[in-house]
Amino acid sequence: MTLDIQRRQDDNEIDLREKGRGAEGQTIALDRRLYMQLFAFGGVEDTAELAGALEVAQIPAVLYADLNDPYGVALLTFGESPDYFLETVHPLLRAWPFDVLAPKPELTMFGRTYAIGYEQDLEETLITRPSKRITDPKTPWAIWYPLRRKGSFVNLPAEEQRTILMEHGGIGRAFGRAGYAGDIRLASYGLDKNDNDFVVALIGPELYPLSAIVERMRKTKQTSQYLESLGPFFIGKAIFQFISTSVGQ
Repeated sequence: MTLDIQRRQDDNEIDLREKGRGAEGQTIALDRRLYMQLFAFGGVEDTAELAGALEVAQIPAVLYADLNDPYGVALLTFGESPDYFLETVHPLLRAWPFDVLAPKPELTMFGRTYAIGYEQDLEETLITRPSKRITDPKTPWAIWYPLRRKGSFVNLPAEEQRTILMEHGGIGRAFGRAGYAGDIRLASYGLDKNDNDFVVALIGPELYPLSAIVERMRKTKQTSQYLESLGPFFIGKAIFQFISTSVGQ
């Protein structure tokens, strides 16, 4: 009995909310996050039929034309509950016209938005900004990929980790300030069949700057020394985008 009580007390101390930093330096928290799932398909004869089905369904989604497959597409959906994908998205994919397509499971990606700890507006960071960014018609091009860091990175001192991540992230921020690209960063710990840590999307008005980001990041310490795996990559251009006011709830 004593052990059971202690377990309940320990469980109650686990705080899974996303953390940020208020204007006066205080810790703020929000128990909300956005999940995103990417499915890729081949064997597409008419993308207009797929877009039409999504238009009727009125679910938050982006449909991409696959640059590397003239008969390929990828569908990105997003919502605040994992149940949403099982109860709403998956039934849609089991019905016409998606049910006749050929799935590409190697390109399936799933992850959740997360806070680093310094954000002052958690709802903007976790929900509003990523959903708007992914459905912005001005930035139709996207490169999606998963990655896994080496275990040795986790064992580095916290300050050294920050320095490595700042070098890597600084490239993306520079491209963002210039209007060339934005990004979506999702945690996928325990959510990915290949044990990847993150899912990343680079998004922009043109494809070349997104490729240039990947090229420049190859030289960073994180990519060159502390990545276990990177990819596979999906490269596509949005041909349908929709976001609802409820964002999948």
